[in-house]
Amino acid sequence: MAGALFATKPVDRLVADTEVEAGQLRRAVGLLDLTALGIGAIIGTGIFVILGEAIGDSGPAIILSFVLAGVTCAFSALSYAELASTIPVSGSAYTYGYATMGELLAWIIGWDLILEYAVSVAAIAVGWGQYFNDLIDDLFGWKLPAAIASAPGEGGSFNVPAVVIVLAVATLLIVGVRESARTNTIMVFTKLVVIALFIVLAFTGFHSGNLTPFAPHGFDGVVTAASLIFFAYIGFDAISTSGEETKNPKRDLPIAIIGSLAVCTVLYILVALTASAAVPYKDIAGQQAPLAYVLRTLNFDWAATLISFGALVAITSVVLTILYGQTRITFAMCRDGLLPASWAKLSPRQTPARITAVFAVLIAIVAAFFPLSEIAKLVNIGTLFAFVITNIGVIVLRRTRPDLDRSFKVPFVPWFPLIGAALAIFLMKYLERATWFRFVGWLVLGLIVYFLYGRRHSRLQRGQVLNPEAEI
Repeated sequence: MAGALFATKPVDRLVADTEVEAGQLRRAVGLLDLTALGIGAIIGTGIFVILGEAIGDSGPAIILSFVLAGVTCAFSALSYAELASTIPVSGSAYTYGYATMGELLAWIIGWDLILEYAVSVAAIAVGWGQYFNDLIDDLFGWKLPAAIASAPGEGGSFNVPAVVIVLAVATLLIVGVRESARTNTIMVFTKLVVIALFIVLAFTGFHSGNLTPFAPHGFDGVVTAASLIFFAYIGFDAISTSGEETKNPKRDLPIAIIGSLAVCTVLYILVALTASAAVPYKDIAGQQAPLAYVLRTLNFDWAATLISFGALVAITSVVLTILYGQTRITFAMCRDGLLPASWAKLSPRQTPARITAVFAVLIAIVAAFFPLSEIAKLVNIGTLFAFVITNIGVIVLRRTRPDLDRSFKVPFVPWFPLIGAALAIFLMKYLERATWFRFVGWLVLGLIVYFLYGRRHSRLQRGQVLNPEAEI
């Protein structure tokens, strides 16, 4: 029994399953769209909100916090790049775990990713609603009533804007991956222009005196801020969920994963530097819209309104890319039989419409009725756990399948993957105990679902091979 639980799914079979006509996604995503997918997933509420929450812990040394969080992600990004190019299949860390460490661990990480992505989309949708209300207030001088703009427990009864954005994005994803990718690319270019504008305007108020004391709370403050800032980097792993829809996955996936992370890291550091040098960090601390606050302090009121618009666009693209990743991971799990295979039936436009619709409704309900300030922290622990699995997966696959064609290789294996895993575990230590309890509780529920359903219906356990004539 133990051997069956840890049975791996051969890489060749994982790839072959994607070529079965009934379960084949459409290869319509190029390098530009793929890189935009990564940037779209990374740049969102993190940089537009998290700066105000974290700078109180670190002071101007928040620059180092961004560097630390970026370096932590960089090692893991290298591992994602190798596995994504070697196993160009939907599913991200779930698929990599299946190929390297067996079905049980693959289920655990897949179940983890379902929670991570769903909670992330719900939390981001709530943030979208807040920015939408602030923007129409700036432009027209009125807001939506609190009763329909916030969840119960946060002063409202039903969060209408959050529901609207989730359902609108889901509709776009159902229409087609090409249309979704092109829309996201336009939004990404828009928010890059807005962020570049902030850096230029904030630099005009550069005052070196604001950078001292540089680290008022020492190294612990820097690390604590980094554990919060890590949220601002979440998303590049969503690129790896598009393996089956990329035109040239072996070349484009590694470039997009590493490139998007590099671009965002540089932008984050420049934003942190110019913001903390333009305005004393104690004034920025606690601000819900820190970038707009900095520009208003510098008397760029018109630009502050533009920043609010940029934040709205940025958050929209994050909802799009994270929900996209959610559906592709679940699609892979359904195709493997661990979740109902009927859910993975493709629409005439070759999109997993059923999965997209189901998750859109569930996420919209959560965003409408539940305050997410605490549960959203599950996003960080879920992502870090996925990073650990992916880094270890590189080491295992190098040993078990050295013959595989790898268009990209992580340098200095096993040291770089081990460093990536260790850094992820290090940041996990700084998460609250309540977050760990919720995370463990979700995994226990997942094990119950696996043994009651997943294991009994697993195609691998039942020795099944997808039939090209069968309908998923």
